[in-house]
Amino acid sequence: MGAGPIGLFSANFAHLHGLKTIIFDSLKEVGGQPKLLYPFKKIFDIPVFNAITGKELIEHLAEETQEKATFMLNHRVSEIAKDDDYFIIDNEFAVKSIIIASGTGSFTPKKFPLKVDSESEKHIHYYIREPEKFADKVVGVFGGGDSALDWALELAQQPNTKVKLVHRRNEFRGLESSIQQLKSLKNVEILTPYLPKTSSLVDNQLTIGLKEMGQADIVEQTFDEIVVAYGFRANNNFVKQWGVATSGGQIKVSQEMKTNMPGIYAVGDAAAYDGRVPVIGLGFGEAQIAITSIMRSLFPEKTLTIHSTSI
Repeated sequence: MGAGPIGLFSANFAHLHGLKTIIFDSLKEVGGQPKLLYPFKKIFDIPVFNAITGKELIEHLAEETQEKATFMLNHRVSEIAKDDDYFIIDNEFAVKSIIIASGTGSFTPKKFPLKVDSESEKHIHYYIREPEKFADKVVGVFGGGDSALDWALELAQQPNTKVKLVHRRNEFRGLESSIQQLKSLKNVEILTPYLPKTSSLVDNQLTIGLKEMGQADIVEQTFDEIVVAYGFRANNNFVKQWGVATSGGQIKVSQEMKTNMPGIYAVGDAAAYDGRVPVIGLGFGEAQIAITSIMRSLFPEKTLTIHSTSI
């Protein structure tokens, strides 16, 4: 379950061991958070690649998996029932084992905190798929984390684009290197510490009233488009209905990535255990552990080749 990087790699590694796989995802396309939230961000914790963007990573993994698995996209799994040696998914699919690779779970963006009409809403964005469409515009980026900084940097590269980065604190939560890079760009203006308080649409432009923290005055800024990067609400609590135990929105697993339900495993950011570090590279290893555990469970009599470099 999950067609993000860890889900795709899980299917690929399962195929290496001769297992047939079905990948479910509630989204309409593969890629998960890297594809949807930070396709242009460079990732530095993937083995082999010194740096790779989220989009490039998903393209590599999807190409490897495309013909090795059956994809059920735009399909939110709602029911899992046990029937003898099988799990029945949504009264349609019978599987021997389940790997939950749903990341932090289904996620929705935290909305811009002002009430706006439908015409204004057209100028408010929570994802960026085609940054070139922001060329020749004044763009406001609201937020102080890595996503806000990454999007501001990407948009600042578009021709004749002016970026205004608005954050409620003087300090940012993102990488210091990104902050320094933004400060060095002539077409980027950093507005802190401000909160959006008013909004109006005039001549197809958004005028946002910004209130400086601790002050009463409102400063108006005009934007062609704004990008809201206030984060996402996400959790994996939906698995509780299947009897899978969670802790703090994540799924508790053993050293073999087993959940409390025999035959159900969790890997990647969906999984929780002491000392876990939430990086993609670690999730690939967890997928290998889970697949190895599945093979040992399904074929206890078989001498298992653990990896492709075994002597």
